[in-house]
Amino acid sequence: MSAKTALDEIRKLLGPAGLIDDPARMQPHLVSWRNGWEGKSPFIALPADTAQLAGVMKICHRAKIPVVPQGGNTGLVGGSIPSMKGDELVINLSRMNKIRALDPVGAVVTVETGVILQTLQEEADKAGFLFPVSMSSEGSAQIGGAISTNAGGTAVLRYGNMREMVLGLEAVLPDGEIVHGLKSLPKDNTGYNLNHIFIGSEGTLGIVTAAALRLFPRLNQTVTGIVTLGSAEAGLELFHRFRMACGEHLTAFEILSLAALRLVIKNIPGTRFPGKEDVPYYVLIELGSASAFLPLREIFEKTVAQAMEKGAVLDAVIAENDTQAKQFWALRENASEALRKEGPGLHFDISVPLAKLAGFLKNMDGLVKAIAPDVTIAPFGHIGDGNIHYNMCFPKPVDPAVKKRIQEKVYGEVTRLEGSISAEHGIGVERKAELKLYKSPVAIAAMTRIKQALDPDGLMNPGKIFD
Repeated sequence: MSAKTALDEIRKLLGPAGLIDDPARMQPHLVSWRNGWEGKSPFIALPADTAQLAGVMKICHRAKIPVVPQGGNTGLVGGSIPSMKGDELVINLSRMNKIRALDPVGAVVTVETGVILQTLQEEADKAGFLFPVSMSSEGSAQIGGAISTNAGGTAVLRYGNMREMVLGLEAVLPDGEIVHGLKSLPKDNTGYNLNHIFIGSEGTLGIVTAAALRLFPRLNQTVTGIVTLGSAEAGLELFHRFRMACGEHLTAFEILSLAALRLVIKNIPGTRFPGKEDVPYYVLIELGSASAFLPLREIFEKTVAQAMEKGAVLDAVIAENDTQAKQFWALRENASEALRKEGPGLHFDISVPLAKLAGFLKNMDGLVKAIAPDVTIAPFGHIGDGNIHYNMCFPKPVDPAVKKRIQEKVYGEVTRLEGSISAEHGIGVERKAELKLYKSPVAIAAMTRIKQALDPDGLMNPGKIFD
């Protein structure tokens, strides 16, 4: 079957409502929002359900047409963008957006993967539950994309990554066969866990179409505060105090460097410093509980007071209402956008063991500035789980040779400290070359064999993770 014949069959299968072929309407699906990745596709396929998607995949398999699965297209490493060849069919899951069932007894919700993350959060809240995966792009990010990248977000410290949310999956394989695995069982010890093969695979092994996800009791009280610190070491000491004092009630522990916060205040209207304006680090801390009776504010205040006595904390302010809490969170959630508005930059999504994090931040700054004296280094991120967005911006576009030297320094130090070059954003296109350099050859070989077993023709999201 020729590619033209196959594409005509797909058009007929999907119907006018199931595809986009107008160039202007296609464009948002062919570019990434931050890093400038751009591609081409014959048209954008929009299957309405799993059966229709399976039909599309069967046609593509017979005609050897490569496919690029796409959700909300909010990724940061080019993972949902086709190449410039023009022969890869973008399959967007946005029409597959039904919430199939919500089981309040089992605390499980079954959704199609085109459901927007914020929509799921709102539906869970109406039922008295919390779906805890939260990120700045949640208004457009879809569940399928979150699963395919094993998304983290601000609540990983308490609830874990997307992997911890998934109880069961339905997925379409490259040949169009359907994996029916939508069980909602916390325990199912029957051989290989196929869920975990698809989670974090970035659409290179198949397309997840539905998921059974954990829900948690809705938080009936939260306490949100910002603490100022003289050093990253003080931040880790404070984190240890809160973890030991609050346990499972510690839901977020986010750090912002002074440089990052200054960029937020400069580039995001309506934001302002939460107290002191000249300290090295700010930490946003949130405690939460389903119980309305726990003295969370008292626990917060006492923990901070003890740290102040030891000199680990310089100052602290607690949000007095929901509006102020949202203002605090806006500082953290807009950090990436603030750096993007500032101009040319380099962005690293790395993680290192907690005990080595402060040393990394202290040593790395000097190494980077030795290469680029005019750089502004503005780290921020999820200090509680060791994931730091070690980002930087420059007054003019970065010379490729300078960029390469900085990357080598950062990734080399991360590897030396037994960390990861991609904590939550994935590999996609952007980090493909670095993956080969910094991941174990044995692990790469094992991943390659899995890819070859499930997708021997290399049709699934070609050029992502692997060449």
